[in-house]
Amino acid sequence: MSDAKTPQSIKVLLADVDGTLVTEQKVLTERTVAAIKALRQNGVTFAVTSGRPPKGMDMLIAPLGLDTPIAGFNGGAMVKPDGSVIEEKTLPPDVARAAIALILKHKMDAWLYTAKDWFVHDRKAPHCDREAWTVKFEPVVVTEFSEPDLDKAVKIVGVSDDRELVAQCEADAQQAFGSTVSAARSQPYYLDITHPQANKGDVVETLSKLLGVPKDQFATIGDMPNDVNMFKKSGFSIAMGNASDAVKAQASATTESYNDEGFAKAVERFILKTQA
Repeated sequence: MSDAKTPQSIKVLLADVDGTLVTEQKVLTERTVAAIKALRQNGVTFAVTSGRPPKGMDMLIAPLGLDTPIAGFNGGAMVKPDGSVIEEKTLPPDVARAAIALILKHKMDAWLYTAKDWFVHDRKAPHCDREAWTVKFEPVVVTEFSEPDLDKAVKIVGVSDDRELVAQCEADAQQAFGSTVSAARSQPYYLDITHPQANKGDVVETLSKLLGVPKDQFATIGDMPNDVNMFKKSGFSIAMGNASDAVKAQASATTESYNDEGFAKAVERFILKTQA
């Protein structure tokens, strides 16, 4: 871990999920659950944000005792733990169509998420099985994305195992759409395209208002380029050991990887200060 001086007034810890809170096998460790319990016992509120749909985080609610707003789709949909919607940010319909076209032009698979459903063209395409296992619900297979669903798109995902291609599509999307979208990789093989205010930096802004806690009293922890936005908005930020050097360079501190209790160790060392 890298050394860093943690602010004394951290009141909220906002965590990414995949690559951060859960292991490579998408499970919570006992040490992670214990660390979050200890946070609460020490007066620190815990919240999560992810590129996952909100109901793809239902399995975290009971074991972590989540009682804070849950920010799915990188902030595209903010819900209460009971599933009731606080706010929702859909893509402009013309932008949604153009984003799909750009992804397909790059020979990548395209997924479309509305607030309630996940649509794919090929159920056997790369990562569909893993995504369904991760979020605990099945996609709807369609030949083409329908006009009504494109009008309600909260997130569009470009998928490929060619990581350089995903990175290139990310850069091309950012150049093509500019400030009309947020385009960032949530995993090396996923490019997430969402509403421009559906990004993790805006999640910090929204939670700050909802919880009544200043942004400089937030700590954030994540591993991917789409986490950098929340790093920049918070008072203290932690990059996972499995993050790229570019992501680590944007954080206040670095912890171990998600397969080596990196989340729990970060909480213990930087927030609770129980580990040297």
